[in-house]
Amino acid sequence: MSDNQFTLDTIGIIASPFKEKFGIPRQPSLARNITSEIIITPAYNRIEAFKELEQFTHLWLTFIFHQNLRSEWKPSVRPPRLGGNKKIGVFASRSPFRPNNLGLSAVEFVGIRHSQNQISIIIRGADLVDATPIVDIKPYIPYSDSIPNASAGYASEAPCKPLIVIFSALALEQIQALNPKQYPNLTLIIEDVLSADPRPAYKTGQDSKVYGVRLYDIDVKWQVTGEQVEVMSVDKI
Repeated sequence: MSDNQFTLDTIGIIASPFKEKFGIPRQPSLARNITSEIIITPAYNRIEAFKELEQFTHLWLTFIFHQNLRSEWKPSVRPPRLGGNKKIGVFASRSPFRPNNLGLSAVEFVGIRHSQNQISIIIRGADLVDATPIVDIKPYIPYSDSIPNASAGYASEAPCKPLIVIFSALALEQIQALNPKQYPNLTLIIEDVLSADPRPAYKTGQDSKVYGVRLYDIDVKWQVTGEQVEVMSVDKI
């Protein structure tokens, strides 16, 4: 190994409702109703490593964009915030297509589960696909990590007004037939995902196409009309 190359160990694996990249909120703050679990790997499955973690309300997660691994990287990307039409430098973006495929998310810490010799960290608001490798966990420190007067260039404003999510009679009937313990907060999760408009950046306004998003083992079909999105069906796969 050369002096400028390193290896990273997997601390834990995310278990989340997102089974594919499409539909994942583009920032963790847009996934406020989504609860996930970090299942700690055997090498780090020691409760003393997490002592006093309960003192913190939020955590920083460093993770691997494991579905974007590639041998080459590109210096320019097209961020969704700019409509996918303008190229900027990869280091001036949060694109998942990065030289080292590392991501960083601030999430809400819910608690630690320790049963049958397995440690899990329960979190809320993670914008991570299921099975994402977590390579570090750090506490969020408000006095140093929050910078109120910071500027953010092209991303200084919050995303555009969220879409209004409505459910068809069929979709509501299908949701009511599901076990709420197996699919907790499903309606709220669907609203979180679809209100942020997960369509490609160049798609705006009314769209005749019917899209599908996979959550858990469920295929959610939806369509955008004006400023609202209708959930058409919620089918188990």
